[in-house]
Amino acid sequence: EKTGRTPEDHFEDMIKTIPAGSMGLTLQPYWSPGLKTPGTEAKGAIIGFGDVHTRAHIYRAILEGLTYSLKEGLLRTVRRTGRPVSRIVVSGGGSQSRSAMQITADIFNMPAFRPHTYETSSLGAAIDAAVGMGFYKDYEDAVKAMTRTGEEFLPDIKNVEIYSELYKKVYSPMYKHLQPLYKQIRNVTGYPQKI
Repeated sequence: EKTGRTPEDHFEDMIKTIPAGSMGLTLQPYWSPGLKTPGTEAKGAIIGFGDVHTRAHIYRAILEGLTYSLKEGLLRTVRRTGRPVSRIVVSGGGSQSRSAMQITADIFNMPAFRPHTYETSSLGAAIDAAVGMGFYKDYEDAVKAMTRTGEEFLPDIKNVEIYSELYKKVYSPMYKHLQPLYKQIRNVTGYPQKI
């Protein structure tokens, strides 16, 4: 039946009823093997299924798993650069979801912002061109002039606590525990190919 609503609208409604942490359903989105991190044998995985889990739980677990993976990358970057991060700006399709934005604020435990436009790839190219052509003296000036921050999502401390525990005790050790199985899958199936 046509309702005039997008599939994303329906998913957004569904996951509002699912608590932070998806009742233990945890996804690790390693569907593209890495050379170094996570490793050439990596696979995506969902663990924690129970008889209470629905497609809404799975959808929320996907959003949470993707965000855990982004947090993992950010923590690695902060360790390497020594530069702390105090806010997150989310663009692209995911930034259109209020639930995804709130999950981001909660998992990162910092404010998450939407930019004034969610299609930022072309904006980045325009900023590069503006600096390159001398319209702005540097990137800092160009970014100040050409971007605006939109809606802000603040962390919910109750959700922050749940996500912090799940990240430390489930998500982070998950790959290490599944890695031997991923290697066996590769040995049996030949996928992914050894590099």
